[in-house]
Amino acid sequence: MITLLHWLARFALLLATDGLLRGGEPPAFTVKLETVLKQDDGRFLWFHPRATAVPGGVVMTLQQHLKVSDYYSGLHVMTRTGLGGDWQGPVLPAELDWRKEPNDVTISVADVTPGYHVPTRKVIALGCRVRYGPAGEQLDDVKRAHQTVYAVLDPRSGRWTPWQALELPAEEQFNFARNACSQWVVKPNGNLLVPLYIGKSADDRYATTVAECRFDGVKLTYVRHGSILRHEEARGLYEPSLIAFDGRYFLTLRNDLRGYHSTSVDGLRFSAPEPWTFDDGTELGSYNTQQHWLAHSDGLFLVYTRRGAANDHIVRHRAPLFIAQVDPATLRVLRRTEQILVPERGAELGNFGAAAISANESWVTVSEGMFMKDSKARGAEGATFVARIRWTRPNRLAVAMP
Repeated sequence: MITLLHWLARFALLLATDGLLRGGEPPAFTVKLETVLKQDDGRFLWFHPRATAVPGGVVMTLQQHLKVSDYYSGLHVMTRTGLGGDWQGPVLPAELDWRKEPNDVTISVADVTPGYHVPTRKVIALGCRVRYGPAGEQLDDVKRAHQTVYAVLDPRSGRWTPWQALELPAEEQFNFARNACSQWVVKPNGNLLVPLYIGKSADDRYATTVAECRFDGVKLTYVRHGSILRHEEARGLYEPSLIAFDGRYFLTLRNDLRGYHSTSVDGLRFSAPEPWTFDDGTELGSYNTQQHWLAHSDGLFLVYTRRGAANDHIVRHRAPLFIAQVDPATLRVLRRTEQILVPERGAELGNFGAAAISANESWVTVSEGMFMKDSKARGAEGATFVARIRWTRPNRLAVAMP
């Protein structure tokens, strides 16, 4: 009897993995790769492009990488009417530009992810405040220099608010508290679940938690935070991304040595992190860079870079950009579903965004990091790409625009 129950459990898991318990085959898609910009004149690169749908079109935020490690301009914005209209921009709204302080200190905001908040019909752009010295170096010279900040766009008027800080508890563990390069979730009640990586200072080993916040259309207010996930290797767990799928919440977490995942029922209390692996048990091979999610109503997907793709010439193996389906029961990546979204052309692709844009399309947005001497010789052009994933079945999880 035990053997029969064991066999039935394994058979049920196999069916779930193949999508049969969800009403059919896993969702299929095609990919259309568009080049939005090209920039490689030695002055800057366009970087960190991330998009969100708004009524009537798309808004994409991006920044200039100023040829010094993690040194970024103010936040630029591009807009598109519909899904296929001409792109307008990039433009730099005054509210999102640098701010100067005494002693040649520059205040900027980096690692931004925008998202549409249906209850208020506003776009919230979340990122991290950065203090730069005159040579573009990041400073940790004042208490709570590294905090989560946000700006709000009213798509109807096209006006942005200036950056505001998310006020967090006075506890020492929030002295460093960043939402950076992170996907965040809007709950059915309109509250936000905002992943943060936190520490006592910029030199601390990072831990990850998820903060629940209220948004009234103007101000984002901390309500509470959940369990704190720690890992004692290297710099800990950071740049977390969150997705909701099939009644649960899923985190993917960056670590210097390998990527990790964690799950939750309520979006606050998460399981102990485990390394990403393929379904054959081998390690995924994604390390020291971001991974992000795409959720279709019929399947969960991970977007990532990894070792083992004839890409040893790429720093940290940060290209090509892959997509594969994830088994939500085992949290393993289904190797047979893996395919390349954005090809490797001699440039890094590790800093990217992923978002549902409509019921029929999800987008992955990325720019080529021209940081290797032979990037141009291998074919890279400093391009900003939009990989338009076109689903063969509508995605019922996509937000309907009012």
